[in-house]
Amino acid sequence: MESLLQVLRAAGETTRLRLLATLGESELSVSEITHVLRQSQPRVSRHLKLLTDAGLITRFREGSWVFYRLETRGPYGELAHKLLELLPADDPVVMRDRERLADVRAERAQQAAEYFKANAAEWSEVRALYVPEQQVEEAVTSMMEAERVPVLIDLGTGTAQMLELLSGIAETAIGYDISHDMLNVARANLERKGLTHCHVRYGDILLLPEPAGSADVVVIHQVLHFLDDPRAAVVEAARLLKPGGRLLIVDFAPHEVESLRESHAHRRLGFPRTEMADFVSDAGLDMSAVRDLPPGQGDSAQLTVSIWLAAKPHDAQRNRSHLNQKQADVQKESV
Repeated sequence: MESLLQVLRAAGETTRLRLLATLGESELSVSEITHVLRQSQPRVSRHLKLLTDAGLITRFREGSWVFYRLETRGPYGELAHKLLELLPADDPVVMRDRERLADVRAERAQQAAEYFKANAAEWSEVRALYVPEQQVEEAVTSMMEAERVPVLIDLGTGTAQMLELLSGIAETAIGYDISHDMLNVARANLERKGLTHCHVRYGDILLLPEPAGSADVVVIHQVLHFLDDPRAAVVEAARLLKPGGRLLIVDFAPHEVESLRESHAHRRLGFPRTEMADFVSDAGLDMSAVRDLPPGQGDSAQLTVSIWLAAKPHDAQRNRSHLNQKQADVQKESV
């Protein structure tokens, strides 16, 4: 009872209720919040700490910046959303805050558009090398099916393309990326589509802050070919999955377009099925399906897009035994 009373006391104040309403619509930095609420940074920070300690909002760091958002998981996250449902949408204070929030979003969208425009030619050059993106997306959605899941995590989310595509199957979707510029683009894209249950975070996809077994679906879309150690990314994805969870990987099949190394920082020129099968097996997952999307005949494209779907076994003991055996094999080879 005392815990619940603490949470209710944290929410039961004008500025903090305004904060909940604002953060329910967008994740914001402290400077952006001060613009919306028209209050000093020290005062805003005090209110944010109370709400964070109460579990009604979540705080996360992105480089030198700190962002806040309404909590989406846990009992107090549910309570926060219930409180906002009771808040009149036509309240004059809330409406003024919403107008200033629109200014913040517009500025963010402008910054994202400038970055996207500066890099659009480079992205288009790579996309011209394989089948139209729509075909890739259709294949992804057909393999994932329409079963709704509580949590989806996208590793190396980029512009949040996969979050947008798969937003309909997840109650909460979180994308991680190590590029601040890409995160700005992703946030602008998600806000433009009104996908308030989709969030992006700054983070190294090889060492994420998410606890083990926190995700029902993990996606790695066109990321592995940039990495020094793609196997480690698959292992980290497997760590995030609950028993029965699924891992979706989209990348290139083996190719010989050497220019991608120098012009676009591709460290790997695709992945053969056998190698990806080893990655998945080493991570304690079972391969469920593989699909290739080769370029059409007479097409200028040169790359085949491969899609791998794997699942984490429900039998945790079998999974541990499998990993122990792999570790023993590695030790024998090293000896």
